[in-house]
This record gives sequence, structure tokens and C-alpha cells, in this order.
Amino acid sequence: MAIGKKWLIVLVISSSALCVTCASSIASFSETGIAQSFHVSREVTILSISLFVEGLGIGPLLVGPLSEVYGRNIVYRVSYLLFFAFTWPIVFAPNIAVFLVFRFITGFCGSAFLSVAGGSVSDLFDNRSVANPMAVYTMSPFIGPVLGPLVSGFINQNVNWRWTYRVLIMWIFVQTFALYILVPETYEPVLTKRKAARLRKSTGDQNYYAPLDKKDVSVWKSIEVSCYKPFQLLLYDRMALLLDTWNALILGILYLAFQAFPFIFEDNHGFSPEFTGLTFLGIGIGMFNALATQSFWNSLFARKAAEYGDHPPPEIRLIMGQVGGVLAPISLFWLAFTTYPHVHWIVPIIASVPFGTAIYFIYTSTFTYLVTAYRPIAASAMASNSFLRSAFAAVFPLFATPMYNRLGTVGATALLAGLTALMAPLPFIFYRIGGRLREKSPFAA
Repeated sequence: MAIGKKWLIVLVISSSALCVTCASSIASFSETGIAQSFHVSREVTILSISLFVEGLGIGPLLVGPLSEVYGRNIVYRVSYLLFFAFTWPIVFAPNIAVFLVFRFITGFCGSAFLSVAGGSVSDLFDNRSVANPMAVYTMSPFIGPVLGPLVSGFINQNVNWRWTYRVLIMWIFVQTFALYILVPETYEPVLTKRKAARLRKSTGDQNYYAPLDKKDVSVWKSIEVSCYKPFQLLLYDRMALLLDTWNALILGILYLAFQAFPFIFEDNHGFSPEFTGLTFLGIGIGMFNALATQSFWNSLFARKAAEYGDHPPPEIRLIMGQVGGVLAPISLFWLAFTTYPHVHWIVPIIASVPFGTAIYFIYTSTFTYLVTAYRPIAASAMASNSFLRSAFAAVFPLFATPMYNRLGTVGATALLAGLTALMAPLPFIFYRIGGRLREKSPFAA
């Protein structure tokens, strides 16, 4: 397959993941309109984000095993078609119950792109060339939550809140069409199985079999394992639990920002919703800055790997996480102490840029480390990370308003910065002792 075709597939998959996570946060500035339409409190409308994100966390437990039996492509197409279909009841929801139920369902349907899509990238590129396309894919789900408030702010400033989801439906339709037209199956065992079936049919020789044909694969057994193995990992492996908790805290803070930024910029600086949405650009710029450093990290990891020969320890991937671990609390403390009304509004936006950079560094390093260190159960390692991240991202927005009302913008943001500072030593500690911990772990390679 030509390199241009491979990159086109990666970009379609990445934009599909971007659309899914953008849908999670696009509800942020529609909350006031929803509260007025359905006569509920604004706290209830925050559930539209929480339930969607919870669906994103639970979905991988199901779609991961299905992709290993039926292939990645059918999972993409069916999940996105359902994502498209179930967004319609959100647009025309007659009451808050219907609205919230289908927000959870659409989150569940879109979750394939947070669990399966990384496998497609690794299918297309070998180990020497996978770093850059994987970096593009890794960043796309985290750009989505930043893009959502920006889009939502402009829509809800000018038209009815239902247009938020009408615009989303148009985007989902385009992505669904692109997935059907441009993305082929990439999972080698399924491709081999299809080739064997064609040979049996064309030659009449029934002795053509693929490994997947001979393998006694039970879908339900695979789903059962995928449902308990991630939690088993969290319960019995402290290193995985701590790294997943660190990741979850970072994503929880990102989703809490959808409630916190209106306090900082609308209350303190008099911004309108559309301009408050634009303030998330600082985090987005930080992510793109981090992506631009990927070639540096590739060369650094190559040099480190050369020092160890054929089997470099996965801990070298945590070097990037060390930088992210330091940047996150620095950025949040800087943000906290520049939220005063007399400080120019551009300063807290600039302060959020290193946080965006930290998000990219932390997730890229942790994801790569988990997949490498827990290679025998890599899918379960990523599923446990996804579930815990989604749980934090679902819960954090719910207590954001009371926390910012009680502590103020300075105290609340400084509290979050302090939590990230407590977690910052983790990549340094595991860089030094990760090898010893893996030797004692029943799960790690």
C-alpha cells in the first residue's frame, strides 16, 4: 500500500476520533439553553458531558474483543453508523431524560475510536515508521475536547442550542461516508481469513485455512475477559493503577475546565460564550507545540534504544512523561495566580499552553509504556486506562461549580495544580524502579 494511502487512512481515523471526543465537550455551552428548554437546573445538564464520557469509558470493553474476531473495519462502520443514528434523538429530544439517555448511548457507540483505532495505525506502519502517525492519532482524541467549547460557544451565542447537535450530525455524516469509502480492513488475521475463504471458493479445495479459522474464538468469552481483566490489573498491579490514576487526573482537569473557564473569563473579564470558547485555544496550541517536538523524541528514543541493543526497556518512554509531569503543575499554578480580574485576560490563556503540551507528553509516554510493559495484555492495559480516565472526566465537571463558588478561581485552580504536583514524581520513580516492579508483576512483560 502506498504511503500516501496509509496516511489518508490515518487522517480519516484520527478525524473520526476527533469528532467523537469533540461531541463530548460540544455540550458545554449548550447547557444554559437546555436548562431553559427542559426546565431543569444547570447541574443536571452537566450530566450531558458526564454520561457521554462514561459511555466512552465502558464501550472499549465490548468493541475491543469484537474487532479481534470480525476485524477493525466492520467495528468502525457499525459504531459510526449507530453514532450517527442515535444523535438524531438528541437533536429532537422532547425531555431531559431522552436527551441524557441518548448522550450516553452515543458516547458508547463512538468509543471504538478510543480503543480500536490505535491498532489500525500499528497495522499500517512498521515499528520504524509508526511513531509519527501514532503521534497524530494519539493527539486527535485530546484536541476534540478543546475544539468542542470553541464550536459550541459560537453556535449557542447566535442560535438555538439544538443547532449544536445539528452541526454535529452533519460532521458525523461526513465521517461515516469517509469511513465507508476510504478506510479498508487492516487487521492481518481477518485479511488472511478472507483470503483463505476466497481460495476455498475459487479452487474448490477445502484445505485452505487461516489461523483465525482454526482458532476456537468465543466472542462472549473474549468479552468476559475484557470486562474483568482491566479491573484485575488495576486491583493487583500498583504501577498500572498509579499511572492510570495520573492519566485520569489530567483528563478530569481538562473536562473540569469546561465549567471552570466560564468562571475565569465570563465572570472576571466579561467574555461572551463565543469568546470564552476561544480561550481553549491555549490548550490546543500547547498540544500542537508538543506534536512538533515528536521528531526530537523519536531520535532520543532511538539513541536510548541503541544503548540497550535489541530489547530496550519500556521505561525509556517515560522520559517524555517526566517533562509532562513537570509542566502540568507549573502551568496550573501559573493559571491559578493569573485569574484575578485585574490581570490581563491573555495571561491565563498563555498559562494554559504548557498544560496542553503536558497532556500530549503524559498520554503519549504512558500509552506507549503500558502497551510495551504489559504486552501480553496490552488491550486490557489500555482498557483499564480508558475506563479510569473516563470515570474521572465524567465526575470532575459535576463538582466544578461548587468548588469554584467556594474556593474562588485562585484557590480551586491551585488545588488542582497541587494534585498534579503530587503525581508528578511518578514517571521519575517508575523510570528508576519500573524494571524491578515488572519482574514481580503477574501481568507485565
